[in-house]
Amino acid sequence: MSREIELILLSLDQAYDRKSWHGSNLKGALRGLDAGAAAHRPAPGRPSIHELVVHLAYWKYAVLRQLVDLPRGAFPLKGSNWFPREGPDSAAWKADLALLDRMHRDLRAAVAALDPVDLDRPSAKVQYRIRDLILGVAAHDLHHGGQIQLIKRLGGERR
Repeated sequence: MSREIELILLSLDQAYDRKSWHGSNLKGALRGLDAGAAAHRPAPGRPSIHELVVHLAYWKYAVLRQLVDLPRGAFPLKGSNWFPREGPDSAAWKADLALLDRMHRDLRAAVAALDPVDLDRPSAKVQYRIRDLILGVAAHDLHHGGQIQLIKRLGGERR
């Protein structure tokens, strides 16, 4: 594996579940949350943490589709981008956390299998380089991880 692919994987991992200098990664922001806390909305019409988790899983899948040949609509849930989740539902919360983990693992495996020359090619479906899409997933995890930390504070969570 090339050094560049290793560094990209490190960025993905530090944003998702590996310790880094910046503080909580996405998994750290989610650690210990139950379905009730995950269902909290910071304001009417704003996404809950639970909805953010599914949104994050979807965008990992969307980038994965740029790297491997997956048919359109292969995401396990119907829809795209935002998936409504109403009220606390422990089974759905656990299933959606598992979906996020699975999408991260699948994306990570696809990145690890890339040839470094693929990083500079434009993606088939959007006008960005493959490298930019992958690094964008790491930035997306960190962006929403910080948002989750803020929602937890607004909802009374102190983790």
